[in-house]
Amino acid sequence: MSDGLIWHRIQFAFSITFHYLFPQLTMGLALLIVLFKSLALRLRDESYNEVARFWGRIFALNFAMGVVTGIPLEFQFGTNWSRFSRFSGEVIGQTLAMEGVFAFFLESTFLGLFLFGERRLGPRGHLAAAVALALGSWLSGYFIIVANAFMQHPVGYRLGEDGVLHLESFSAFIFNRWALWQYAHNMAASLVTASFAVAAVGAYWSLMGSHARHAAICLRAGVVAGLASSILISFPTGDGQGKMVTKHQPVTLAAMEGLFDSGPDAELAIIGQPNVAARRLENPIVVPGLLSFLAYGTFGSTVHGLNDFPAREWPANVELLYYSYHIMVGLGTLFILVMGISAVLLRRDRLARTRPMLWVLMLAFPFPYIATTAGWWTAEMGRQPWIIHGLMRTANAHSQLVNPGDVVFTTLGFAGLYLLLGMLFVVHVLKEIDRGPAASH
Repeated sequence: MSDGLIWHRIQFAFSITFHYLFPQLTMGLALLIVLFKSLALRLRDESYNEVARFWGRIFALNFAMGVVTGIPLEFQFGTNWSRFSRFSGEVIGQTLAMEGVFAFFLESTFLGLFLFGERRLGPRGHLAAAVALALGSWLSGYFIIVANAFMQHPVGYRLGEDGVLHLESFSAFIFNRWALWQYAHNMAASLVTASFAVAAVGAYWSLMGSHARHAAICLRAGVVAGLASSILISFPTGDGQGKMVTKHQPVTLAAMEGLFDSGPDAELAIIGQPNVAARRLENPIVVPGLLSFLAYGTFGSTVHGLNDFPAREWPANVELLYYSYHIMVGLGTLFILVMGISAVLLRRDRLARTRPMLWVLMLAFPFPYIATTAGWWTAEMGRQPWIIHGLMRTANAHSQLVNPGDVVFTTLGFAGLYLLLGMLFVVHVLKEIDRGPAASH
C-alpha cells in the first residue's frame, strides 16, 4: 500500500469517525423528543414538555457539530478520492444529493420551528414540528446508508462504455436489500446511543438530588427505549445484517470471526487472538457449531474460512477487523444486561434509590459511541480491499495528484480544529445539563 493511499485513508477515517459521533445521537434523540412531546400532549404534563425542550437544545448542539464536521467529508470525495468519484459519482451522487436537498433542509427547517416556534405553533403544531424533525433526521440517515450499501453490495447499475458506472434501476438502488438491513441496524444503534445519554443525564440529576421529576422521566424513557433498542440491535437487525455478510462477503465473515479453516459445525469464537502469519486463532474460547447456525440456520452447515480465499482478497487488517467486531458484539451484549437490570429495578420502583445502578447508567454513556465506532470500522474494513465491492479496489480509488505531505498537513489541521470544537461542544453540553430543563419556552 502506497504512502499516499495510507494517508488518504487515515484522513477520511479520522474525519468520518469524529463526524459520526454527532448524527448518531441526533437520529436517536429525534425519536425520543417525539415521545416526550406526545406524552406531554396526552398526559397534559408540562414536565414532559420541559424535558423535550432540554433535549431539543442538546439536539441543536449535536446538529450544528454534525454539519460543521460533515462538510469536509463532501470535499474529500473530490480532493482525496477523485477516481472513485469519477467512477461511481453518477450512482452514489443520487442519494448524497437527496440527503442534502430533502433531508438536510427538512431537518434544519423544522429544527428552527421546534426551537423557536412553540408559542405560535401551539401544542399540536409543536408536536408536528418534532415529528417532521425526526422524519428529516431519519431520511437523512437512510440516504447516506443507501450510498454506503451500494459500496458494500452494488445493485441497480451498469458499467458504461466510458468506463464509469451509470444508474440503471433507481428502485433497485434505493431499496437495496443490504441497505434495508444496514439501516435498521444503524438506527437501532442510534436509539441505543440516545437512550443511554438520556438515562445518564437522568441518573446524574437523581444522584445530585436535582430536577427530580425530570430525572424520573429521563430514567424511565432511557431505560425502556434502551432495553428495546439493545435487543433490536442484536435480533433481528444484527442477525439480518450478519446473514447479508455471510451471503455476499464470505471472506469478511471469516475475518470477523477469526476463522481460517473451513468445515461444518463451525465454532463461534467468544474471544481469541488471530495470528495471521500462522493462520490460526490463538487462545480461543469457542461455542461449538454456533457460527454455522448463526450464518446458515443449521449447525451442520459449512462455513468457509480465510484459507479458502486468495490472500489478496483478504481484508487488509484482519486483526483490527476481528477486534472491532468483537468489541461491538461484546458491548452490545453488555447493553442488554445493563438495561435489563435497570428495567427490573424500574418496574419495582427502586431504580431512583439504587445509587450503584445510577452510577453505572451515568458512566455507561460513552460505550454506545465506542460500539457504533467499532461497528462502522467493521463494516468499512470488512469491505477491503474493495472500495466498491467487486467493482473497484481501494488502491485504484484515491487521487494521484494530491501530495501525501499535503494530506498529512491537513489531517493534523483537522485534528487540531476538531479538538477545539470538541472541547467547546462538551463545555456547552455540560452547561445545558447544569442548567437543566428550564421551564421557560
